[in-house]
Amino acid sequence: MERLKSVEAMARWRRTAAGSIGFVPTMGFLHEGHLSLVRRARAENQSVVVSIFVNPTQFGPTEDFTAYPRDLRRDLAELDREGVTAVFIPSLDAIYPAEYSTYVSVERLTERWESASRPGHFRGVATVVLKLFNIVRPDRAYFGQKDYQQLQVVRQMIKDLNVPIAIVGCPIIREPDGLAMSSRNAYLSFGERQAAGVLYRALKAAEERYRVGERNAEQIRRAMEDVLSAELQAQTDYVAVADPETLEPLERIDERGAVCCLAVRIGKTRLIDNLLLGAR
Repeated sequence: MERLKSVEAMARWRRTAAGSIGFVPTMGFLHEGHLSLVRRARAENQSVVVSIFVNPTQFGPTEDFTAYPRDLRRDLAELDREGVTAVFIPSLDAIYPAEYSTYVSVERLTERWESASRPGHFRGVATVVLKLFNIVRPDRAYFGQKDYQQLQVVRQMIKDLNVPIAIVGCPIIREPDGLAMSSRNAYLSFGERQAAGVLYRALKAAEERYRVGERNAEQIRRAMEDVLSAELQAQTDYVAVADPETLEPLERIDERGAVCCLAVRIGKTRLIDNLLLGAR
């Protein structure tokens, strides 16, 4: 497995790479969710590149950039076992050199939900993703559906800017109790980890209401809120039933289906999750 630590090294590797390239951008501290993306990329491409870069521009001033979990040695060992072709590990200066001043903003899709709670977050995401795409120049890029709004933002950016890369959304990988795998789960104490299962229970409550015929989005949203309110350690940021493409809140769910999204704080840890309703 090649370990590439500069933009120039990545460019040299790319010039000699043959066949299709699948790309998995990450911030490291890898878990089974990340590795599922790697396996999908490996199955569909001749080469797989994974980036590890904790991107400061997507963290707000009160968020956990410096405390974000990191374990590069373990990450590299995991990627080597998975048969990754190359890993791109740029420095902060390589991505954001002195006097850096260009950013990418995707409008409309970033007007609510995560954007309301984390101003500037998606500007940072879109900027670093586009930079990584320009550096790695993959054929396909793989993203988990746990960050559903992020996935839609990246898809819109690619469409709007005519970037010739296929974006592949991959299923959420969950713990046995349904909690979506996330690097931030490492922040949870034992008691908080038990409480965090409430996110999935809330989503399953929405799914059950939909299964028995409920199509009123507000009733489904309230079903999720009722489950969350029963967990004393859960502080709800938002609960949404939205159009799966535009992310606009719905009044009724039609044949297009819906995405149920939520963000909840358990202790000091903010967790997000989602579930699609309807045949999509």
